[in-house]
Amino acid sequence: MIRTFQTPPDTVDAFHDRLTQIRGQLPRRLQQCADHLATHSDRVALSTVAQIAEGAEVPPSALMRFCQVMGFSGFAEMQRLFRSALPMGLPDYAARLANLKSGPKGAPSALVAEFIDAGRQSLEALAQDLNETLLDQVVTCLSRASTIHLAGLRRSYPVVAYLAYVLEKLEIPALLHEGTGGLANRAALRPGDALLVVSFAPYAAETLALAQAAKVAGLPVVALSDRAESPLARLADTTLVVTEVDFGAFRSLSATIALALSLAVAVAARRET
Repeated sequence: MIRTFQTPPDTVDAFHDRLTQIRGQLPRRLQQCADHLATHSDRVALSTVAQIAEGAEVPPSALMRFCQVMGFSGFAEMQRLFRSALPMGLPDYAARLANLKSGPKGAPSALVAEFIDAGRQSLEALAQDLNETLLDQVVTCLSRASTIHLAGLRRSYPVVAYLAYVLEKLEIPALLHEGTGGLANRAALRPGDALLVVSFAPYAAETLALAQAAKVAGLPVVALSDRAESPLARLADTTLVVTEVDFGAFRSLSATIALALSLAVAVAARRET
């Protein structure tokens, strides 16, 4: 019988210690996963299930089973552990393109397939990991706000921009902060309002500054972020964690946009009751 750990390792070092503990005790395909990750764990944070499974020469289902043996709920949770250990965030775009070029060349349709797969995994992780209690708290908070302030920079900006569009169509007062953190933006925060902030590592200083200003002003702060212990989460009253699986270090927004759209519709429904 395969030994399955009940809790996941909490550090990368603990992950490697666990690999040592189970060495030689696994079926062939799971042992291939263990051997591959023992020497290529640096690739976990920036790779997809398909890429890791291909490197280990096993089907993706075997890798998912290996994650569960190690105590993780799935690949997304294991990937979060390794992403949290990244010292300087993700590589720049030139490095990401170089990384793709160094691998097997594929047609544009193959790239589409890879990004679709990454998006599918992100959505599956959201469905599995979403905290329904926290989600209901966020919907209640935002439905009571006089105005919902929206902030997010860099890759988070498309999320808040789309959310501002949807809220406008739903006739919910909302204000999009395009240059967050400035004095004018902080002055727009009024009693009875709420702030919804979206940010992922590395976290924009301007976004954090606006969240801090809202917190000081006594406004409820809701965050969509990639880690429950992120700097943004420490400023927020409630944080919904979203994990986006990437391909070649390019991260989609599939799960984040799905969650943001769901929030807008749920808030509209709650305001009408």
